[in-house]
Amino acid sequence: MSDWRENLSVADRAIIDKGSWAQRAGFGRRPALIIIDAQNYMVGKPGNHDDYPLSCGDVGWEAVKHIKRLAETCRAQGVPVFYTQFVLAQDGSDAGMFDRKIGVARGENAYFEGTHGAEIVADIAPQPGDIHFVKKKPSSFFGTPLQAYLTDRQIDTLIITGGATCNCVRATASESFSLNYRTIVPREAVFDRIALSHEVTLFDIDRFLGDVLSTDEVVAYLDALPRAND
Repeated sequence: MSDWRENLSVADRAIIDKGSWAQRAGFGRRPALIIIDAQNYMVGKPGNHDDYPLSCGDVGWEAVKHIKRLAETCRAQGVPVFYTQFVLAQDGSDAGMFDRKIGVARGENAYFEGTHGAEIVADIAPQPGDIHFVKKKPSSFFGTPLQAYLTDRQIDTLIITGGATCNCVRATASESFSLNYRTIVPREAVFDRIALSHEVTLFDIDRFLGDVLSTDEVVAYLDALPRAND
């Protein structure tokens, strides 16, 4: 179990124990890494986020370091790496409920097609052999080819990184759970705009959707895998 237990009341811990919540599902044999919306609009510029209205701040850049480490480890081990990219049409015509509920941010540093904000952060940009695709909704599965790619590669474990934790990470973890993938979230490799939302979401994921682990634990698992070409 992760360190959220120490922040629970005695009554809440009793509920967790009584219901046998937060069991470890563990890793499978064929993992894939998904990097969710690690884009400029999500992290802004280190130390200066004023020009990026939807930036998660410096916590995003800290997570980028861990995402990069995981991606490099996966590539070395022959583990597939998938990127999602949240991009809307310039006129917002495909925003749907996103526009109605949140409002469509405008400008070069948002998430519109052809803008700086929509680009994946250069430090962790896709490499040859990686797969990336655009999504329009929180879940990385909804309206995308992700499920087909995973089926083709006989994936049984999904390592979920990126942001934001309470939105797209949670939605992806929920669907991953529903599709019976072993769902792993490296806690340092996901990020959010609001600390409370981040922590509560990690608690909920670890309680019933997947295993929230450290980056070190996930890297150790990846390093122990038989290499694809061995």
